[in-house]
Amino acid sequence: MASAVSLLLLSSPRPLRRAAPVPAPHSHLASQARLPSLHGRGGETALVVGVGVPRAARLLARPPRASNPNNDNDNSGAVEAPDRLVAAVAYLYPFLDGVHHGRFLLAQFPLFSTLLSPLAPAARLFRSSPLTPFLLFLTLYFAVVRNQQAFSRFVRFNAMQAVALDVLLIFPDLLVQSFAPSTGGGIGFELFQSMESTVFLFLLVCLVYGGGACLLGKTPRLPIVADAAERQVM
Repeated sequence: MASAVSLLLLSSPRPLRRAAPVPAPHSHLASQARLPSLHGRGGETALVVGVGVPRAARLLARPPRASNPNNDNDNSGAVEAPDRLVAAVAYLYPFLDGVHHGRFLLAQFPLFSTLLSPLAPAARLFRSSPLTPFLLFLTLYFAVVRNQQAFSRFVRFNAMQAVALDVLLIFPDLLVQSFAPSTGGGIGFELFQSMESTVFLFLLVCLVYGGGACLLGKTPRLPIVADAAERQVM
């Protein structure tokens, strides 16, 4: 018994075998995804971007360029001088067609007549014939707005805004013909005078803003008519 115990003590103990770690699921695939592949076709060096690509490598990548082909608000460097002039002149059409709405305002404030005196020859030419407004309407719409070969989109969009603005003048003209007071007093006449002056001031603001923006090479967007002009111009 003692000899058996001594033999067990003198004999070298057998080392315990460590259990192999259990691999996590998909660990092999994840390690392959984290390691970039350095060998491409034909022995060329290639880099396959994976999940574990360092952050610095991703930061060095060039960001995508924002594309906005329909942004015409600031294209002063792309619009040529003839296009700016033609687009600005188009806004004279609705103003001259509705300048009669400012008869009360021009009579009360002669300063407006002084400021608008350079447009007097154009106004007389515009009123020289009853067919002149209609012919200008056809010219702007068919010869400018629909003529994609001869005019740029900048010119056609502004011409369409001028045409749409002139179409809106149908409503105040109908009101003037239907509800114009026969006498020069009373609250009805004051409301009529205020409506006429408002229409004239609106046309004047559209002329100054639209024409000035076109001369600067920027695309103005007039209220009410901008969306309609956008749908008409392809």
